[in-house]
Amino acid sequence: MVKVSVLIITYNQHKFIRAAIDSALAQQTTFPIEILVGDDFSTDGTREIIQEYERKHPGLIIGVLHPYNMGKNGGINCLETLKLAKGEYYALMDGDDYWTDPLKLQKQADLLDAHPDYSTVFNNALITYEDGSPSHLLNGPVMKPYYTMDDLIGEDEIWFMATSSTMFRNNIKEYPAWFRESSSGDIPRLILKAKLGKIGYIPDVMSVYRKNRGGASFADNYADETFLRNRIQMYSDINRELDYRYDRVLRRNIARYYRMMLDAKQYKNSYFRRAQLALKYLYLGKPDWQKTKDVIRNYIVPQPLAKLYSTIRLLPHR
Repeated sequence: MVKVSVLIITYNQHKFIRAAIDSALAQQTTFPIEILVGDDFSTDGTREIIQEYERKHPGLIIGVLHPYNMGKNGGINCLETLKLAKGEYYALMDGDDYWTDPLKLQKQADLLDAHPDYSTVFNNALITYEDGSPSHLLNGPVMKPYYTMDDLIGEDEIWFMATSSTMFRNNIKEYPAWFRESSSGDIPRLILKAKLGKIGYIPDVMSVYRKNRGGASFADNYADETFLRNRIQMYSDINRELDYRYDRVLRRNIARYYRMMLDAKQYKNSYFRRAQLALKYLYLGKPDWQKTKDVIRNYIVPQPLAKLYSTIRLLPHR
């Protein structure tokens, strides 16, 4: 009976996928595991590497090789791969990350076994950068033993759990339709899990999160309308999922994305559309007076009128 299903989610990561799979194979557990490698129709040799590992480790490594790219930044790949997971728990890892502690799965499963009220557990992670920036730990020394929904909802985006650091109870049989539309898998998944129980924390550094141009986070484009509208929809869906208990906070969070959209490339030369977005931001975000004045001046007042006003104000000084 499989206790833990390892899910490695990958797309065009041939440079990294061996390290990810090897780190899963290196796990030392007192229970059976399976390793499902979901490939989102890679074209760079990634799936050939997965098939090589399948041949070397039959029954342990299972390639989930999709016949086309399923989109949503790997989110659908993850969901379809998860459908095949037999484990009581499942541990996630992106194909460019890897685990550094051979006891990671054992420690996390033991914690979930000991705490039936926990839906999830995560550990500290090391973040490394492709461009040579200094590596650093994701979490500092001041952390709580567990987290709840209140810790995940804020006026800003809250993120302190690397994908490769998580293990979940396999207790959601059908994810809601709105989940499948989000380009972010981690944020809505943690919200749904927090509805079912606490999120435990292990301070041990057991995972590496690589920041590289092939990673999912590089698809986050805060100057692109499509990405920003997807975030707005995601937080609107989360607000509804939580029966609007955090409505005030989430409205301010949503407002942030409308503010970013004012500078999106698609609105650069569109006064009327941008003015509408500015009014939406002011309505939802209710910023302080200085920010309100800046938005009105820069995005709502037509530029010819703003220039005329400036000229009139300067007349007495000329």
